[in-house]
Amino acid sequence: MKFIRFYKISVLAIIVLFSSCDKNDKPKEVGDNPLYMNADASIEDRVDDLMSKMTLEEKVYQMCQYVGLEHMKEAEAKISPEELEKNDALGFYPGMRSGDIGKLAEQGKVGSFLHVVTAKEANELQHLAQKSKLKIPLLIGIDAIHGNGLVSGSTIYPSPISQAATFSDELIKEGSRQTALEMRANGMHWSFTPNIDVLRDPRWGRTGETYGEDPFLVGNMGVATILGLQSDDFTGTDHVIACAKHLIAGSSSINGLNASPTDVSKRTLFEIFLPPYRRAVREANVFSIMAAHNEVAGLPGHMDKFMMNDLMRDRWNFEGFYVSDWNDISRIDIWHHVAKDFKQSIEFSINAGMDMNMHGPIFDNHLIELVNEGKVDIERVNYACRKILETKFRLGLFENPFIDEEKAKTVNFQEAHQKNALEQARRAIVLLKNQKNILPLAEKGNGKTIFITGPNADNQTTLGDWVSPQPEENVVTMVEGITSIGEANGYKINYFDSGDRSKEITQENINKAAAKAKSADMIVLVLGENSFRHDWKRKTTGENIDRATLKLSGNQMKLADKMFTLGKPVIVVYVSGSPIAEPWLEQRASAVLNTWESGAFAGQATAEILFGQVNPSGKLPLTIPRSVGQLQMVYNHKPTAYIHKYNTEKKIPLHPFGFGLSYSKFSFGAPTASKTTFSGVDDKITVSVEVSNNGKVAGEEVVQLYIRDNVSSYTRPVKELKGYKRVLLNAGETKTVAIDINAESLAMYDKDYNFVIEPGDFTIMTGNSSADKALQSTTISVENKINLDY
Repeated sequence: MKFIRFYKISVLAIIVLFSSCDKNDKPKEVGDNPLYMNADASIEDRVDDLMSKMTLEEKVYQMCQYVGLEHMKEAEAKISPEELEKNDALGFYPGMRSGDIGKLAEQGKVGSFLHVVTAKEANELQHLAQKSKLKIPLLIGIDAIHGNGLVSGSTIYPSPISQAATFSDELIKEGSRQTALEMRANGMHWSFTPNIDVLRDPRWGRTGETYGEDPFLVGNMGVATILGLQSDDFTGTDHVIACAKHLIAGSSSINGLNASPTDVSKRTLFEIFLPPYRRAVREANVFSIMAAHNEVAGLPGHMDKFMMNDLMRDRWNFEGFYVSDWNDISRIDIWHHVAKDFKQSIEFSINAGMDMNMHGPIFDNHLIELVNEGKVDIERVNYACRKILETKFRLGLFENPFIDEEKAKTVNFQEAHQKNALEQARRAIVLLKNQKNILPLAEKGNGKTIFITGPNADNQTTLGDWVSPQPEENVVTMVEGITSIGEANGYKINYFDSGDRSKEITQENINKAAAKAKSADMIVLVLGENSFRHDWKRKTTGENIDRATLKLSGNQMKLADKMFTLGKPVIVVYVSGSPIAEPWLEQRASAVLNTWESGAFAGQATAEILFGQVNPSGKLPLTIPRSVGQLQMVYNHKPTAYIHKYNTEKKIPLHPFGFGLSYSKFSFGAPTASKTTFSGVDDKITVSVEVSNNGKVAGEEVVQLYIRDNVSSYTRPVKELKGYKRVLLNAGETKTVAIDINAESLAMYDKDYNFVIEPGDFTIMTGNSSADKALQSTTISVENKINLDY
């Protein structure tokens, strides 16, 4: 294996590095009171001063990231050197021990660490870095995807797909701000989120990490997450930097497998996959971007100069730095075979715009050689180093790289954070079916029995991917939530463990479950998939666990079939970051709730909805097809997608994008526009629609606005989400909801990929889902072509 062989032959070179420095860039002496250590000086001046004192080697070291020392020790015990190449979760360095990496940190040869999960280790690493000549602090990154989930005791918010189902940008922004506080209290400075891949294939195991299939919704959620983590300016000790990922289109691989090739047109890239990145850069000033595992049209993402440099930096003014994904620079050679070895892979990647290597040795030696050989310009290294140093100065790490190890106890899982996580869960849950209004369950149980079973009923699978096992007292399981509220309302709750994971449901336990359910008045089946990171052998979805089907895994359908034969009301509760397509199951169920992976309080939020304490208001952030045979199925398809029919399958989805039921009954008036002609780049049209709650209980509805460009120079989607707003209505209340349309709402890319609004008519549609029958429309027009300056 080339990857491992590189490590083995170069270990000595890691410990004893030759010293060379650019002849025209001789470093200055550090001195006793260097300017870069003066907190009163400007960040620009401090960076300039420090850079002037650095050798080529010292600049390159800032571009080097390693896994944490404790992570190394754990990984060495769990996987073999032969398993390293395909493992994207665990890492160590054959021939090197954690002490060797510690020595590199002492010598100033490490710029960043990842997978450091305790304040104690963070401080220990920073102490090592302070022993180096320049005393440059370390930048510590972590996958804080929905809360700082790899740290025990953190607040675990709903996973990104769940957050998208809330259609509540401000709620997600606040949760991200809280996550930044918990990260800093634990010694972390850099979150590898948001994943703003636009989902196109729900077989992809990382569906739960995305915000769904719509570029506008993904962009909104991405901007909210970035602004929550970074604020307007991430300077100070309460913020972290965000990382938009993965550039680009890994969510649309040719076979649904993670890291497989993607082959889409340039137009599809610009129309579907790139808009969230444009907004992350231009609206939120995201300060780091991660390249993708995959290739697009034959070019690996880690050497795509057009994407990284020409588009993001030169056209859209990205001002931050790039980081590779896990070992992916080396994979230019060992996976993609478009470089002859690791050194040439580095040459291609750095020249394309890459700034930091995740993760490991050898990279620094080769990059130093490449600069000295004239194959990589020193200015590429200077740029990368400058941006990484700027990050450390702005975060205040030079003033104090250390943290109070007791602080995390008061910051992690504090009450305000719990409240936000619970509110996200309440708004994320989507009611898909409610036959004869069986839900909410009667306020008074009067001794009726609810029988609960299913693989996700009483465990932490509700937390989703990128989360370590959390303290039991911090997690409300489905059984715990339903039992607590149900018993308080006079119900008897019986639970049977028919198999803790879907792959472990046996026929014997199915029969036992049926016997126990016979005496119950109703059944709650908690089904779904498992993306729990630390349960790798039993995972059924999540990173690198992709799906060849959208059906339930294991014997879950056999369990469900047995329950249905009892002739009792069956309420199905899905727990999964990936969509479930089981039409026959849903046809027989009395009610279906999709709870996604709704975090630490999933059980409480679900129970509140079941018993009517909360009115469901979540909406689907993706289309749920009837089977994999309908893929690709998205709401924003092109006009000719359904000219013809399938032979054996309907051509309508099981559930459309934007769909979600309520215990209220809402009605919509026709939309009205503040004016009918859009006239310039700074123009705005306000669309108003009356919404009434004709039900008997208060509820929230999500008003959705879609636009279609009626006639265009290139084909456009039949509809595109361009606005949404939550509205709370009491029973019998009517409100007027206003949503603005701006220039970007109407723009498209022309033949030269300029962003323009073409003259003509646009249909404006409003309603409560993307389904045609849920929408009413009006028309506006544009008289002259409008050019947008991006």
